[in-house]
Amino acid sequence: MPQTFILVLCVVFFSSFARSAVGFGNALVAMPLLTLLLGIRMATPLVGLLAVALSAVILLGSWREVDLSSAWRLVIASFVGMPLGLWMLQNVPAQVVTGGLGLLLIGFGIYSLLRPVLPMLQQTQWVYLAGGLAGALGAAYNTNGPPVVIYGALRHWSPTRFRATLQGFFLPSTLAISGGHALSGLWNQEVFVLFGASLPVMLAAIYVGGWVNHRIEPERFLRLLYVIVIGLGVLLLFPQN
Repeated sequence: MPQTFILVLCVVFFSSFARSAVGFGNALVAMPLLTLLLGIRMATPLVGLLAVALSAVILLGSWREVDLSSAWRLVIASFVGMPLGLWMLQNVPAQVVTGGLGLLLIGFGIYSLLRPVLPMLQQTQWVYLAGGLAGALGAAYNTNGPPVVIYGALRHWSPTRFRATLQGFFLPSTLAISGGHALSGLWNQEVFVLFGASLPVMLAAIYVGGWVNHRIEPERFLRLLYVIVIGLGVLLLFPQN
């Protein structure tokens, strides 16, 4: 349907803009909206492919700031968690999956808005738990960001290192997740048609988001994004019939 196609492109633009402007959040924005428009088994592989492209483009300009020690551990641990997420996607009813995603979004949004003062996490072993959870959530929901974002906050990374290390994790992780989607039979012609149509929109959003990033207060934009994320989580918990 033409209207659905246009709405999908609008979601791609806004979610890609959010990632470019603040460093993360594209899947948190895109997954719930595209799930409502396309269904979770169409939205999941599409967001996965877009996440690969987004990570690659953004990482080109910030790879020197990546905390390699944390990034590779996060990636390895995420590989361990991915089979659980793929099993959930194939075997758990869609209502349970979307409800779980809604709870995840609400919890992450509230946590981010409250921004509690947290002690610095000294033990780096927690990186494996964060990576494993990220792999499972990424494979099932394409939302592998929240565990890594929370881990980065606990490690008190600087904003520059925080943004760059997230991209260093996201690129190999999303590549593996997309490969899992392919092996699970989620790739099809319609997904690739939507992906191809979305690429120019995504690139335009990256450019606009980068331009806006230097002209607005990031904290103000983040708070607005988290409010929207909570609202989207509520929509998934109470879908319209």
